[in-house]
Amino acid sequence: MSARRINPRLIKLHRPYAVDEAARALGVHTNTVRNWIEQGLPALTERRPTLILGSELRGFLERRRKRAKRPCPAGTLYCFKCRAPSRPALGMVDFIADNAAGGNLKALCEGCGTVMHQRVARASIALKMPGIDVQIREAEPRLTGSAPSPLNCDKRKDCQPHGKAQ
Repeated sequence: MSARRINPRLIKLHRPYAVDEAARALGVHTNTVRNWIEQGLPALTERRPTLILGSELRGFLERRRKRAKRPCPAGTLYCFKCRAPSRPALGMVDFIADNAAGGNLKALCEGCGTVMHQRVARASIALKMPGIDVQIREAEPRLTGSAPSPLNCDKRKDCQPHGKAQ
């Protein structure tokens, strides 16, 4: 599977595409489009150039993306290293709230120990992680201000507030 996502909405539904046009529109190599034809993408191959209907190409890409999805059942988070839903190690998950409504679940993968994250609404924590110890924490405060700069004064008038003389 490719390292980047292909956006099927770049394809116009009512337009036929030649192999090179489809590749250019999606930002992939022409051999990739030819491989899709071998994998079952319907194409008009009786004449040259080979034509692909936009609606067929978009449908093929959307079906392919849907097949590749792996929804996480309750009590699991997706581990990018294992490439599968995984249970949190030791049954412990942290919820780091960044606002009143939601935040991020953070846990270690039971299989490989990699940190896993998932965005979730505060109200649905119990549904997402049933029977798992969830520690709720508030997010670290952000840097909003800065400390006053130190005064490095060579002259007496520069050190007075608002330029007032003594």
